[in-house]
Amino acid sequence: MNILHISAECYPVAKVGGLADVVGALPNYQKKTGINSKVIMPFYNTPFSEKKSFDEIYKSNLKLGDSYFNFRVLKLKNSTLGFDLICIDIPELLYKKQIYTEADTERFLAFQIALLDWVLSSEKKPDLLHVHDHHTGLIPFMTSQCFKYNELKNIPSVLTIHNAQYQGWFSHEKISLLPSFELKNIGLLDWNGNINPLAAAIKCAWRVTTVSPSYMEELQKEANGLEALLTHENKKCKGILNGIDWNVWNPETDGKLIKNYKKATVISGKKENKKWLCTKFNLDVKKPLFCFVGRLVGEKGADLFPEIFEKSLQENNISILLLGTGQSETEQALKKLNHNKNYNSFIGYDETLAHIFYAGADFLIMPSRVEPCGLNQLYALRYGTVPVVNSIGGLKDTVVDICNEGYGICHEGVSVEKVTTAIARANEFYSEKKEFQKNSKKIMTFDYSWDNSAKEYVNLYQSLKQ
Repeated sequence: MNILHISAECYPVAKVGGLADVVGALPNYQKKTGINSKVIMPFYNTPFSEKKSFDEIYKSNLKLGDSYFNFRVLKLKNSTLGFDLICIDIPELLYKKQIYTEADTERFLAFQIALLDWVLSSEKKPDLLHVHDHHTGLIPFMTSQCFKYNELKNIPSVLTIHNAQYQGWFSHEKISLLPSFELKNIGLLDWNGNINPLAAAIKCAWRVTTVSPSYMEELQKEANGLEALLTHENKKCKGILNGIDWNVWNPETDGKLIKNYKKATVISGKKENKKWLCTKFNLDVKKPLFCFVGRLVGEKGADLFPEIFEKSLQENNISILLLGTGQSETEQALKKLNHNKNYNSFIGYDETLAHIFYAGADFLIMPSRVEPCGLNQLYALRYGTVPVVNSIGGLKDTVVDICNEGYGICHEGVSVEKVTTAIARANEFYSEKKEFQKNSKKIMTFDYSWDNSAKEYVNLYQSLKQ
């Protein structure tokens, strides 16, 4: 089978969040099963695109409303990604340093039209189109409804929802931007009075997946307005847990770490990485180190961090270290905590530093209000770091509390009191040195690679060809 993964992000080409990690890893693991998976994405002005060479394999122009844009289809030369990378180059719209901008309706719609124009012109059509999130959500609609793409209507489409909070809404005033279709079917685009690309994809895709089983269940109760739609379409929906790239996230070979380690050397290995972190950020290496890595937004519970951290530092003999960027008011409040000698932060993002955080931390804090799957807790487990999580979405599927014969620290719901209580429990667990070290070795053996998940996707694909 020939599969096209269509996405706004792909690591290491362009990354904002976990979507990039998934799209950058899943095709490689699918290839192990005999599936030929390619990734197609916009051509951005990123360090990756500047350093790499591309072949032009197609060029044309597209119509977007009353405007015309020239575009090229580029294929990465000498790919070391493990799969073919194809990029749509629309210089006037897509070639930006930022992946997302205020003009995303036009940008991503043009991307999808150019992509389908290229597919339409190709002698060998893909066997399946796998679209990711709302940025590519109009593809299932266009292949099934737009006159121009009638030849593509029998190609199965699969939508994966990575985060249903973002749906790509835009006004019906922009309906003319889409290629012509039977207007009586406009209801396939509409949800609550707007054109909703994610809703359209849920309606039109042959199958819908989410990135964890629990998240699929939760979306039927809370999906930012799409609850009724997902409940109605639940027969074609399936939750498939994300994996992580076992080669990139491997403490034994990770070139970003201060000291590599494996299960047998996890204690000494983590100690060296922790020592480096504590020296760099002026923290006491003898104290348990709690870290956060991620976006400073309400979904992650970050608005409560200033209170949570201050209370936890007053009540426990611990250190807290944060790596992230997001809402400016949260950033400013967290910077004010820097006077505390047991706290420090790096406001921004650094991939190398993130790897060292996972390796050097004793605990990873994830009090997410929404977490479709979560990859950070899987990275933490891989590196022998204990997750402290809210039991929701993928966190519920991957972290079991130590009180239930598990290996993590879990809390139900997000509040200052609940999170600080969980941190206090973690601190108490740290004091049980033998059990804590035994647990670190155990969690390193858990297999959350993409192997199992990739097979589930392949089974799903194959069911659509029968």
